[in-house]
Amino acid sequence: MTPSTEFFRNLPPKQCTDCGDVIDEQHESYLHQCEKCLRHEVE
Repeated sequence: MTPSTEFFRNLPPKQCTDCGDVIDEQHESYLHQCEKCLRHEVE
């Protein structure tokens, strides 16, 4: 069985669902958009 730390370390970086940029935050975050796209959506 794979240790949970190794599992999370091997996850690919999250990508924004709108623009495809890599999201610089925790993999277990529920966000699917980068800050740039989130700000644009609010405006």
